[in-house]
Amino acid sequence: MRAKMLLDACAEAGIDFFTGVPDSQLKGLCDELYARYGAGNPAHLVAHNEGGAMALCAGHFLATGRPALCYMQNSGLGNAVNPLASLLDPEVYGIPCLLVIGWRGEPGVKDEPQHVKQGAMTLGQLELMGIPYRVLSRETTEAEFQADFSALRAALAENRCAALVVRKGALVTDEKPDYGNGYRMTREETVERILRGGGEKDVFVCTTGKLSREVFEIREKLGQGHARDFLTVGSMGHASMIALKIALEHPERRVWCLDGDGAALMHLGAMPILAERRPENLIHVIINNAAHETVGGMPVCDRKMNWTELARAAGYALAASADSPETLEARLTACGAARGPVMLEVRCACGARSDLGRPTTTPVENRDALMAFLRK
Repeated sequence: MRAKMLLDACAEAGIDFFTGVPDSQLKGLCDELYARYGAGNPAHLVAHNEGGAMALCAGHFLATGRPALCYMQNSGLGNAVNPLASLLDPEVYGIPCLLVIGWRGEPGVKDEPQHVKQGAMTLGQLELMGIPYRVLSRETTEAEFQADFSALRAALAENRCAALVVRKGALVTDEKPDYGNGYRMTREETVERILRGGGEKDVFVCTTGKLSREVFEIREKLGQGHARDFLTVGSMGHASMIALKIALEHPERRVWCLDGDGAALMHLGAMPILAERRPENLIHVIINNAAHETVGGMPVCDRKMNWTELARAAGYALAASADSPETLEARLTACGAARGPVMLEVRCACGARSDLGRPTTTPVENRDALMAFLRK
């Protein structure tokens, strides 16, 4: 189904504000929204996380009396549960919102391991919270969609939330927005330079998405093992806290957290916690491409954010930025010699190789190899 049809139905229902966190399953909707509203339009705001997006929807209803649409991957439903149950629920404030949820890990559909549990739980979570839903698939006809949307609209009229659960390939668009940012270095080039510069005892905790996949492939290319790397395939935004505890428990090792700008924004409160513990052996690298590139490329909300000033304000011992191979090499040398915690922002272009593979080891194998390495 064309994403335009969904947005047209929203307009008829009085839904005029859109927010959320992008998802590859919802790329058709995200591209359509960006093509229609661009960046900075008050009708569309990319949120830092799904809980914050729900709060934006609540604020929109309180200010205008009109429901909003919130889009998310089903993994983000976990972030949204608290405001859904304690703020928007009919037994609390009764604030309506249309949820559009990308169904990763749908039972019977092959997907990555981090999505399997979430996929099996998705419909049950909605049922447990009393949120009526309809499932949108490639086979859904226009008449079926109109009937389903009418049922969801009825729930909104009763000041309840309602959900449209979107199967893979169900929402499409012909729009192809340009999500480029003007930076030169690729993320893969950046990561390879960092891995090559790491010591034999160093540990690397990598954020979810394509960055972890690139780390795995670079190790394969260099003929190295994977025992030093923890690939945080799920739990977006939590890599820095994993890295912090490893660094505190193993002060004899240097620990690198390879983070993304969208992931770091999702749980920004981790930065002052990390800084307060003052791990001298931790280097927090933020790969800043100003986009949710792994799930389609829609810009994040930080294009004007100054990451180095933010790190200094949080209490990091050193903060630096690089935007070229030359400045990156110089910053890596300085950061490696400094007592942490250190923040290094690296500005990278959007995009990845079309033939980028996925890890061939399981998460449990990754866990066991890293733990054995740490015991050495």
